[in-house]
Amino acid sequence: MLSVVRFTFALVLLGWLISAQAFEAFVIDDLRVEGLERISEGTVYNSFPVQAGDLFDEPLSEKAISTLYKSGYFHNIQVGRDGNSLIIAVKERPAIKEIVFDGNSDIETEPLLDSLKDVGFFKGGVFNRSILEKVEQELQRQYFSRGKYSVDIDSTITEEKDNRVTVKIEVSEGVVARIRQINIVGNKVYDDEVLLKSFQLSTPNLWSFYTKRDQYSKQKLAADLESLRSYYQDRGHIKFNVDSTQVSISADKKDIYVTVNITEGDRYTVKEVRLSGDLKFPAETLFPDVKINAGEVFSRKDATRTIDHISKRLGSQGFAFANINMMPEVDDEAKEVTLTFIADPGKRVYVRRINFAGNTKTRDVVLRQEMRQMEGGWFSNQKVERSRTRLQRLGYFEEVNVETPAVPGTNDQVDVNMSVTEQPSASISAGIGYSQTSGVLLNANLTQENFLGTGKHVSLAINNSAVNRVYSFNYTNPYYTVDNVSRGFGLYYRSTDAEEANITNYTTDSYGGNLTYGFPINEFDTIRFGLEADHLKLKLQDNASSEVKKFVAENGKVFNNFGLTASWSHDTRNRRLFPTDGGLHQISGEFKLPGSDLEYYRINLREQQYIPLTRDFILSLKGSLNSGDGYHNLHKLPFFENYYAGGVRSVRGYDDNTLGPKDDRNDPIGAGFRFLTSAEILFPPPFVEKSNALRFGLFVDAGNVFTSANAFDVDDLKMSAGLSAIWMSPVGPFAVSLAKTLNDKPEDDTRLFQFTIGVPF
Repeated sequence: MLSVVRFTFALVLLGWLISAQAFEAFVIDDLRVEGLERISEGTVYNSFPVQAGDLFDEPLSEKAISTLYKSGYFHNIQVGRDGNSLIIAVKERPAIKEIVFDGNSDIETEPLLDSLKDVGFFKGGVFNRSILEKVEQELQRQYFSRGKYSVDIDSTITEEKDNRVTVKIEVSEGVVARIRQINIVGNKVYDDEVLLKSFQLSTPNLWSFYTKRDQYSKQKLAADLESLRSYYQDRGHIKFNVDSTQVSISADKKDIYVTVNITEGDRYTVKEVRLSGDLKFPAETLFPDVKINAGEVFSRKDATRTIDHISKRLGSQGFAFANINMMPEVDDEAKEVTLTFIADPGKRVYVRRINFAGNTKTRDVVLRQEMRQMEGGWFSNQKVERSRTRLQRLGYFEEVNVETPAVPGTNDQVDVNMSVTEQPSASISAGIGYSQTSGVLLNANLTQENFLGTGKHVSLAINNSAVNRVYSFNYTNPYYTVDNVSRGFGLYYRSTDAEEANITNYTTDSYGGNLTYGFPINEFDTIRFGLEADHLKLKLQDNASSEVKKFVAENGKVFNNFGLTASWSHDTRNRRLFPTDGGLHQISGEFKLPGSDLEYYRINLREQQYIPLTRDFILSLKGSLNSGDGYHNLHKLPFFENYYAGGVRSVRGYDDNTLGPKDDRNDPIGAGFRFLTSAEILFPPPFVEKSNALRFGLFVDAGNVFTSANAFDVDDLKMSAGLSAIWMSPVGPFAVSLAKTLNDKPEDDTRLFQFTIGVPF
């Protein structure tokens, strides 16, 4: 009791001294803390900038109290003196016993609680009302970003025993405010309907529940205003201006009205285009990079494209930091503009070192084989980007990032840092699929795309269906030489029951092997040569067609063949799976060498082109031309090597393999010439987030099989149109189509719905 009296007296005395501005300093012999409940003395001493032996005066007192308050643990602090002992009397802030949310259906509780930890508001933490106010403001902001402007947030603090509190936050979310009107004022050349097509924001429509474009966002409005500016300036309105914007909300906070005031300005044409500065190239060689020409309506987009093209041209020659400026000279009377592009290439930049990070499995040498930018050479942005693309196309990495930091202490050197995130390149899978033609498909695969980190491909596969039973082994080394010459070989056994595939009745047993070399000619072109040998045995049923029996009578049932294969491909696709740009042009041939039991050849031409129409819609154009024939003593292609058409992988809407010539039993027997073509609009699924595993399409197919090239007739092409979908499922590609045949005949076998799972597509 005596100590309490003495402490109280000391506090009163200290208050009188401060009010009289006559603080009596003293040297501290000892420090004591009173009033602690949960906080340890060590925590206070660590936050208190005073220790025994210090001279305690008025400035130090103010600093000490201020420092303790900033720790956030206390809401009341007093200091006093007992002799030469400094007494620190504190009142702790209460601890948060529980945080309870009520009424928050739009934002889940768990993510909310996790986000509150970042601001120091969590169960077991120190309660601070100022932080609670910030929490309420942030919660309100989150609801505003969701378009709920009528949200009401009310917090209740309930005191519990042991200096703890329960915080209950009640949320009345209200309804989402909708944009009822977007009004553009000042437009004379273009009407509102045309201009609003470029806006992300819109008034409610049938798809608003999914797109949420009718929910106001300040960021979206800013983007829309920039789109509006681009729309006008891309059409010659150089002096277009957004004068003001007004956003108002109804009294019930349910409706939002947006008004944009603009000045269109006059339309200007380009009088002249000039190139100036240190171009590093003859001006005439750079003019193909100029995308805006004299006499055309001025376009900011084309002017920007010109700057990008000239920058890339200079960047490809080592001028990595080239700066291109456009200087317009505007003639208001003539409504013309003269454009001068001034080049400042800066110093030529060299690559000091190429570094790789993240490739814990893949060896550096594999990555370096794909690099088109060389150490010690000029820095080329095109080569660096191409290197990144080649690494992505390997299939070993989920993500590839590039950084080009300057070398410290230099102004003409950079390092190229390639950072990769590896993904599993080995797979062991067993699955069951189904095809309307092949029936149940049983498969097992052991595949290593990046064997021991060397980039080599090794696979062992077993596939079984009503049509085919296949066992195969394949090995490919894409880096057989330092020049990226590839070498591969394969072994296989295949048993085929043709009748199960809707074609003429026969079965085959075959086995063989091959050896292949690939030679890159340039960045996009590759030629391949191979040797193959196979053994094939035919088996006929009593009900085999006369065409099949005649072939066996003339040539026998057992064949040993040796062949040469060759191909050339030009591949500019940006991805192997679901490409969105570029194309594939390929010609390949198979030639059975003289001395084989069957002497024939097959030549195949394949074309693919992908043209981006918008960000999400891609035009896919495909075509193939296949031709084969026998030579020497064989007068036509063996029937079991014939081409077929119809089905999901050729002309959709017709049964698999049913198009083309028939045998005397009216079963498809195929022929030596096939023509296929397809045009398709590809797009992502409309009601899910961006997916790299699912794609839809609207297609038109055409094709057929003919006895020879001379028999080809456009009028005989079978056509269909419909909707398609491809899903890269865990068991393999799942392809479906809903097709309507356009010129079928009564004898044609058609099918509206077709699908296949777990087989190549």
